[in-house]
Amino acid sequence: MTYEISETPDAERGAPARDACRPRWNKVPEVTAYFWVIKVLCTTVGETAADLLADQAGLGLTGVSVLMSALLAVVLVVQFRTTAYRAGVYWLAVALISVVGTLVSDNLTDNMGVPLETSTTVFALLLAVVFVAWYRRERTLSIHSIDTTGRESFYWSAVLFTFALGTAAGDLVAERMALGYRLSAVLFALAIAAVAIAHRTLGLSAVWSFWIAYVLTRPLGASMGDYLSQPTGDGGLGLGTVVTSALFLAVILGLVVHLAVTRKDVGQPR
Repeated sequence: MTYEISETPDAERGAPARDACRPRWNKVPEVTAYFWVIKVLCTTVGETAADLLADQAGLGLTGVSVLMSALLAVVLVVQFRTTAYRAGVYWLAVALISVVGTLVSDNLTDNMGVPLETSTTVFALLLAVVFVAWYRRERTLSIHSIDTTGRESFYWSAVLFTFALGTAAGDLVAERMALGYRLSAVLFALAIAAVAIAHRTLGLSAVWSFWIAYVLTRPLGASMGDYLSQPTGDGGLGLGTVVTSALFLAVILGLVVHLAVTRKDVGQPR
């Protein structure tokens, strides 16, 4: 176990003398197979749940956007107040931010008439701005040291824009380019595989491999969700948003409970 050592001794700050070493816990999970499975499932739920609440529940895009944004704000406050990674809180935040990211993109497209090409470009630029600001401040984009409020703020900002970007890019490929949901899912899965190969054989850095794959899992999950839930006449399997959302939520809940009990994705403190 390693520790963060204070640069200024307590005695020099006028505080009571005490051990200056203190453990610092990472606020996000270790990147394991569980991480990627739950991430893809959350992106699928983000797509189907947004459609379910907006259409079948009758809330509309505006109503569901306000509701989900408020819930996300509450959960993020809880997440920021925790002192270490908690599986339930963290993955609830990811699931909600998946829904909100989807709604942000859908509002721009459906309510404001912003072309998907434009929203995809804008979200890519906003994500780049977050990465630049994060790196200039912390000199790293690694998720293995999300242990301060500043780093956590950059992390969740990046996560939000990856979901919004993935939604816009996924819709652009599946709908505007008329590839269909199934072929789009295959295409994004192959892109993720290419990133993994580039990391292992061509030396693509672990940090950039992670964030590129993180962006790509959003349209992968969205394409899967649309393929399962949309009517057969529109190229889907016709399961509906209720069945698809309930099925994926059940799997997510089971995996998160498993991780909360076993703590297999909890790293060591720094």
